[in-house]
Amino acid sequence: MKILIIGGTKFLGRHLITASLKNNHEITLFNRGKHSAEKIENVEQIHGDRNSDFAKLNGRNWDAVIDTCGYLPQTVKASAEFLKDSVNQYVFISSISAYANFINVDFDETAPVAELTEEQQKQANEIDPKGELTGAILGEIYGALKALCEREAERAMPGRVLNVRSGLIVGAFDPTDRFTYWVMRVASGGEVLAPGTPSRCVQLIDARDISEWIINMIERRENGIYHATGKPFELTMKKMLEEIKSVSGSDTAFTWADEGFLNREKVAVWSEMPLYLPESNKEAHGFLSANIDKALEKGLSFRPLSETIRETLDWRRTKNDELKAGISAEREKELLEKWHELS
Repeated sequence: MKILIIGGTKFLGRHLITASLKNNHEITLFNRGKHSAEKIENVEQIHGDRNSDFAKLNGRNWDAVIDTCGYLPQTVKASAEFLKDSVNQYVFISSISAYANFINVDFDETAPVAELTEEQQKQANEIDPKGELTGAILGEIYGALKALCEREAERAMPGRVLNVRSGLIVGAFDPTDRFTYWVMRVASGGEVLAPGTPSRCVQLIDARDISEWIINMIERRENGIYHATGKPFELTMKKMLEEIKSVSGSDTAFTWADEGFLNREKVAVWSEMPLYLPESNKEAHGFLSANIDKALEKGLSFRPLSETIRETLDWRRTKNDELKAGISAEREKELLEKWHELS
């Protein structure tokens, strides 16, 4: 099959390329060329801005296009409308964040999606589609924008869209470092500040697993809306951290600080303590518990967590830049001292 990938040189795109080539598909990348693609071999690359340079794709046809970087509905609308006669299927990488709230656990794809308020719509209209993502997009309106992107793709290509509402994707090339922080911190050893309740469940998926599933879905021409993340209620924070300790062979000791302490010390959830959300926040109660029965029925499968940890560890050890998520060593030490004083 011939597959066009919009983006493709950063995180998920790299794994989609690997999964595609493994199954002997022909890959074309269309992106701005801003991120290094030196190590991406056996793929055609066309450089251009999706907001103005789609004409570079005139006269070409593909079996499917995978949109890995659609964040604004007007941009996805233009892309899908331009490509509707050139591709058989539009695969849009959406997000679990597309929902209106996360009050309920084990929610499925029929849950209500987020909607923009009138003020937020004005804010979205002012975003420069040629610019980089702003804090506004990454904050309150990110999920609603993803939901709108899904709708625009479906309007342009009714019945030919696969909307993949992904959960937390982890592994090599992850630019967020949310899972990577825990891998590297635990591997470094010593006393580690762990957040909240050890039995609290988390939900994530290896980038290789979601990529291989997406390519298999394209091969079968499957469309519709699917959650693509790990199994809910299976992986706890404690189990994840202990597995990292085992794989890395570290001498780590975990100190679990409760929610009240973390709140009083104003520890930033999800950023200073990645994958941590207060259990008292009912709006986010079910965020890491998406139902994935639909995807499982379509063959979604998972490699052992140990493999994900090992690949993440090996990859991150090749990099010298600072992690983009996680608490600083100084602040962690300070908090641990305060916690022990209270104990």
